[in-house]
Amino acid sequence: MKIISQIKQPILEELELFESKFKDSLKTKVSLLDSIMNYIARRKGKQMRPMFVFLVAKMVSEGKFTEKVYRGASVVELIHTATLIHDDVVDDSNMRRGFFSLNALWKNKISVLVGDFMLSKGLLLSIDNEDFDILKLISVAVREMSEGELLQIEKARRLDITEDIYFDIIRKKTATLISACCAIGAAGVNETSEIENMSEFGTLLGIAFQMKDDLFDYSDDKIGKPTGIDIKEQKMTLPLIYTLNNCSEKNKKWIINSIKRYNTNKKRVKEVVELVHKTGGIAYTEKLMKQYQQKAFLLLDKYPESEYKSSLKLMVNYVIDRKM
Repeated sequence: MKIISQIKQPILEELELFESKFKDSLKTKVSLLDSIMNYIARRKGKQMRPMFVFLVAKMVSEGKFTEKVYRGASVVELIHTATLIHDDVVDDSNMRRGFFSLNALWKNKISVLVGDFMLSKGLLLSIDNEDFDILKLISVAVREMSEGELLQIEKARRLDITEDIYFDIIRKKTATLISACCAIGAAGVNETSEIENMSEFGTLLGIAFQMKDDLFDYSDDKIGKPTGIDIKEQKMTLPLIYTLNNCSEKNKKWIINSIKRYNTNKKRVKEVVELVHKTGGIAYTEKLMKQYQQKAFLLLDKYPESEYKSSLKLMVNYVIDRKM
């Protein structure tokens, strides 16, 4: 994608070196595990998390870079990959980024053990190098991601999510990892006074990212995600929460009944989507999403102009404007 290539431009060398270091960190003496690690290394995505770590590190330190930054990016990738492997097992998903998932190829037991292995590799990488600040940041992120997922499951059963609870869920479930990446970027170059600012920047960006994801559920564009899938999975997203709070009592009962009992009925789901549009749930979500975008820009404004800051601004726009 052209925009991603533009964002990566100032840190291309660092990303290439990181890829090599990351592959080396996955090597083991167990042949089965080594085969699986090679498979994982070949399936890399857009490298969004290392991009955040590197761009923030360069921006806050005016271009300086240390080996600790590479370790921080590796820790994030190891922990994140471990959570994705476990997610695929829990969701019984056979595909990940267009490839077969580990559980599709090696079954659940091996997949869970591989996820555990990567989790321990990430933790040991920080401990062995005494990067305890990075270890704390990533450990808090894992705790919050788990809490966010469990809170969403708990609330989905009762369909009683308020706007405040929604933002608590997405801050923990989605934004906390992006927040950790940005904070780790500052910690990696020992700019401790910038950790809090960059953590907040990542949180704002992560929340905007999730709101954009929520809007895809009500879009007719071909994005690889079927319209209404969140409704079918009984996920209470912001457009739906706003609609329930601003429609008639009759429509509210009808929507809740549709989600509880008719969430697999395509016609009924389509009618819920249409009602969300009509009630203003989409416009409201877009307005709030842009407010988070502007807050993220304000945090960047305190830093001197640089190619790294420009790339982070492009990233903020990409989160809002992306098509998938």
